[in-house]
Amino acid sequence: MSSSDKLKKLGIVLPEPKSPVGAYVATKIVGKLLFISGQVSIDNHAKLIKGKVGRELNLDQGYKAAENCGLSIIAHARKACEGDLDRIKTCVKITGYVNSTDDFIDQPKVINGASDIIVKILDQRGEHTRAAVSTNSLPLGVAVEVDAIFEII
Repeated sequence: MSSSDKLKKLGIVLPEPKSPVGAYVATKIVGKLLFISGQVSIDNHAKLIKGKVGRELNLDQGYKAAENCGLSIIAHARKACEGDLDRIKTCVKITGYVNSTDDFIDQPKVINGASDIIVKILDQRGEHTRAAVSTNSLPLGVAVEVDAIFEII
């Protein structure tokens, strides 16, 4: 089953890839590697998901914020691959940053939101290595930011 068919079967509509708001590019291909810049947590209405996980957001809300980051990553990957997600050979690594309180210790569970949606869409090609990092602040006050590296064909 093609990745496009998989998205339809799952009922997933990818968001429009957002343009960078700084002095960087959203994606960069180097050889067979596709780098996706950090995608911040944005809801289905294009509104930033802000706050600290462990205070303004609970674990489930953090997970959903990370899932939305994962969907943005896939949207940028599709655009970089000229609309063809089947050019993705594998997801190599993601790094997730969680804006969380000092006593919050479940950053990996939050970043599972991004990991799970990438694997759900790409199946085994979506399996990846990763890091889940706590931070005291993220750009624009968002709750989660995730970047990714893919191998493409």
